[in-house]
Amino acid sequence: MQINIISIFPEMFSSISKYGILGRAIKKKFLKINYFNPRHFSKNKRKRVDSKPYGGGPGMVMMFQPLKSAINASKKKSNNKTRVIYLSPKGPELNKKKAFSLIKHSCITLVCGRYQGIDERILKTDIDEELSIGNYILSGGELAAMVIIDVISRLIPGVVGNINSINSDSFSNILLEQPQYTKPKTIFNMSVPKILLSGHHKNIKEWKLEASLRETLLKKPELLLKKNLSIKEQNILLLLKKKLYKKQFLK
Repeated sequence: MQINIISIFPEMFSSISKYGILGRAIKKKFLKINYFNPRHFSKNKRKRVDSKPYGGGPGMVMMFQPLKSAINASKKKSNNKTRVIYLSPKGPELNKKKAFSLIKHSCITLVCGRYQGIDERILKTDIDEELSIGNYILSGGELAAMVIIDVISRLIPGVVGNINSINSDSFSNILLEQPQYTKPKTIFNMSVPKILLSGHHKNIKEWKLEASLRETLLKKPELLLKKNLSIKEQNILLLLKKKLYKKQFLK
């Protein structure tokens, strides 16, 4: 897969592209990242890429020409087979379904805005979709692009060695992942649940399901409304709710 980055600060991506899963994906050529700096395409003598907004208002707006030229270069690099995405708080939020849809493209281009945003006409001429990572404002689209790259790179076939680690991640089946433990067995009088040390695979599987439902119920109960719960899961959830109610009542 190929990812093109449109950014005036491409240096920001150097750290994430050298380490961890993403670094390995690039090294093994599962993923290739290209950078296009709008400043290099600016026709302004001082290589400016921003200007004051028409109609007044605070801040600056990224200009049409440098962005348009950078996006054109990105399209040329990918033989016009790229989906152009503008990272914006106005777009729908990234989720698992969207992440899987993105890796179906051989190439995507992520446009990182700055200042007060980009000229609206770029949205009309070159942007295929807008995408957000949450309902808050960042100083630029670079951090959002890093999140998206990290999320989708793990889904590219061959990048993660053990596919089960992806299938068991939080949100993979809507529910949150169960708590995890490792050595030593006891820390500050806190011990690993005995069932995880039992070696009884069926019981451990049952514990993990219950723990996953408990985590979801306590931390993100809204997710339960999105999942088609099995009869077994419904029964476990009912018992968990009764235990929780009883615990709160006794307080």
